[in-house]
Amino acid sequence: MRYALLFVASALAAALMVACQRQETSLPHHGSQTGEGAPAGKPSGGGGPVLLLEDEPPLLLDDGEAPPAPKGPVADNSRCHVCHLDYQKEELALVHARAEIGCADCHGQSDAHIADESWASGGNGTAPQTMFPKPKINPFCLGCHPEDKIGKKDKHKTFFAGTAEEKHCTDCHGDHRLAERKCKWK
Repeated sequence: MRYALLFVASALAAALMVACQRQETSLPHHGSQTGEGAPAGKPSGGGGPVLLLEDEPPLLLDDGEAPPAPKGPVADNSRCHVCHLDYQKEELALVHARAEIGCADCHGQSDAHIADESWASGGNGTAPQTMFPKPKINPFCLGCHPEDKIGKKDKHKTFFAGTAEEKHCTDCHGDHRLAERKCKWK
């Protein structure tokens, strides 16, 4: 019985070695350095397998075209983008970040919110330091964007004339509300 198991194990090892050798010989090879005159990513003879074709990295996730890189300094919202990644491309957040106004400038440092991961396991989480229910959005925005600066624009005239029915700044500027809240705040 012992010899039969040894024979089967040897046969499996031999079959595996043959299969690996066949696979290695079927892979394209190139040298560790691209030879002069050989296009990058093309075989230049001998060496290991080609890992990248045409010197292009593999695309793991295609989110479409990236927004243009900002010119100059931007606010550091990296603490918030760990969980709220969708706000990296959101219009209102982008415009303010480019003006060096970060999430914390409106929502506070929110250290307890950032440290609390209980929502991930079904808990209620800790709310950010400052949130804006609809009635508080306009007064807060007008603190930095007063009527005398933006009220002259045609698109804002009905808003300031009081003829806009319950319009909020965020109705037109960005999509700055969570589409779906995953928990109820503590």
